[in-house]
Amino acid sequence: LLILLSFTAFAQKKVLDHKDFDIWNVIKNQTISPDGNYIMYSLEKGEKDNFLKIKDEKSNLIFSHERAEKGQFTNNSKYAIFTIKAWKDSIAEMQRRKVKKNKMPKDTLGVYNLANNSLLKYSDIKSYKFPNEWSGFVAFQIDEIKAATSKKKDTAKKDKKKLKKVGKDNGYHLILNDLDLTRLDTFKYVTNYSFAKKGKKLAFSTTGDDADFKAGVYVYDIEKKQLSSVFNSEKGKYFQLNFSETGNKLGFIVDTDSTKVQIRPNELYLWKEGDSNAKKMADSKTAPKGFLVSSNGTLSFSKDESKLFFGLAKPPIVKDTTLIDSEIVNVEVWTYDEPRLYTVQELQVGRDKKKSYQTVINLTNSKLVQLGTEAYPSTQIINEGNVNNALVSTSLPYQLESQWKGATASDYALVSTSNGTTKPILTNVTGRLRTSPQGSYVFGYNSVDKTWISYSVADAKLVELTKNEIFYDELNDSPRDPSSYGTAGWTNNDAFVLIYDRFDIWKVNPKTGAKNRLTKGRESNTVYRYIKLDNEERFIDEEGHLLLSTFNEITKEAGYYDLNLKNGKGKQLLEGPYSYSRPLKAKNGENVLFTRESFIEFPNLRVSTINFKNESVISDANPQQKEYNWGTAELVNWSSLDGIELTGMLIKPENFDPNKKYPKLVNFYEK
Repeated sequence: LLILLSFTAFAQKKVLDHKDFDIWNVIKNQTISPDGNYIMYSLEKGEKDNFLKIKDEKSNLIFSHERAEKGQFTNNSKYAIFTIKAWKDSIAEMQRRKVKKNKMPKDTLGVYNLANNSLLKYSDIKSYKFPNEWSGFVAFQIDEIKAATSKKKDTAKKDKKKLKKVGKDNGYHLILNDLDLTRLDTFKYVTNYSFAKKGKKLAFSTTGDDADFKAGVYVYDIEKKQLSSVFNSEKGKYFQLNFSETGNKLGFIVDTDSTKVQIRPNELYLWKEGDSNAKKMADSKTAPKGFLVSSNGTLSFSKDESKLFFGLAKPPIVKDTTLIDSEIVNVEVWTYDEPRLYTVQELQVGRDKKKSYQTVINLTNSKLVQLGTEAYPSTQIINEGNVNNALVSTSLPYQLESQWKGATASDYALVSTSNGTTKPILTNVTGRLRTSPQGSYVFGYNSVDKTWISYSVADAKLVELTKNEIFYDELNDSPRDPSSYGTAGWTNNDAFVLIYDRFDIWKVNPKTGAKNRLTKGRESNTVYRYIKLDNEERFIDEEGHLLLSTFNEITKEAGYYDLNLKNGKGKQLLEGPYSYSRPLKAKNGENVLFTRESFIEFPNLRVSTINFKNESVISDANPQQKEYNWGTAELVNWSSLDGIELTGMLIKPENFDPNKKYPKLVNFYEK
């Protein structure tokens, strides 16, 4: 009897309660190194501090650190870079004591060397950046540089001069760290900084330190270890500091006026490799009439670096600063026929003040062309800016009616980046249109007509690709036009577009509408969808393989599927009664990081090759789950009172006794 009682007590499992939330872990910020050999993630327990872990592909623990989060690997997979926070309990206690914000503990930057298992820490950082396409360096800003103390107190007192305070206006000190040599270069009072994507260059703006380090914009050539001043201004403020992809060109916007004038005289500058100084490209005098250079519009270069894109803005409404508060009349006036509801206007006033219109400067002849206008305010750059036109659109004629229609239509036009000539192409299209990767077609889904459409730029011809065919939501049961199922992408040279129906993927000729079904999901009620493993992929290779996700609407089982586009054959790689995540592929390797989960199974991290053989479970976030009376899940089917077949999930406790009666909770939802 004693033995039986002892065994019963030992086997009794805990019942899940609210307090257990504090001991349950969530996996955050999971990532895989570019070579695929390391996995990094953070565990967050309830509302407590994060705990960062680095493991190898066999699940061996390499490194861990408390209070660490937001981990990233460098491009060469040699270093892991992450943020170390102060203890949350300490922060909460200091907040209760009303400690000032500038006295609160700041983040620490952690740099872990995966080759020699060493850790470097840099305290009191404001921000940090490192290049994505090359490696070996990280730049970070700090509040102050601690100077070495001197024994010569009298001399130090005489030589002491009042130093500028670091801060938002004066900037913070920037440290450039050579990770391989652990060499630190310091640039003081930096307000903005940026790495080139591929070229080994760093650009920054500074308010200056002394006569030898003047206020302005600098470019640091990391390979040559050469610092170049490209623009100087005593009181300048700088915006949109951005390199071209190679780092051979740098664009920025500067405001050199130190007064409080309401209309800011922003100027656009361009620096090119080999030039000693940046050249002014646009200002209020050269901008189109009624427009100014915007500090809010995004500045970027075309992929081939032949064009510089930036924003123009309308001058702000100038306030009469001579009036006192009692003389200012604050009246809100609106009418019934305004395109936007007044309440919406109030919510969007901040956005409206920052509104800009896309503009381009052709760098071969320095010609400025405004692309976005009041008539067509929205702009899409085509083919990474390499072609001589852009897609512009406007929804203004249809905004009023959208208040009762529930959807907004738009008019579309093509505008020349060479001379600004605008050619209207489509009107009253409900749904967002975009261009194919190379710009051969303007393409999208018109929800009113329930049809995918394609407009050939070369032929000026519109084709309704799916007219009278069901490529829209078959199960739409709401009083609005059905949405589409989306697309997988375009094949090389804009030859074909891959469009989804409810179950399958179709290869469609955008010129003729001819189509070919690539998968056979409808026959088995299986949904096939493309998983994009490379975020920079622009085209789908017609001769290659596609990794697809699968989901069976009857059994609710999911998995991964390999489709050979060359011969049309495919095979199921993985399948089961789980929900599988979108795999994260190593940038330069074949390993993928993914999860699977169910009602019973927590989504722990797993690593496998792209064929999903020999997978390794990397994490065990909640081993305590086995101590609790969890439950089971099973599918149940029944008919509703109006004869519709319904499916549900029945959840029962792990120790369910079919001979007992239990209270039942029912949760139902609409699609």
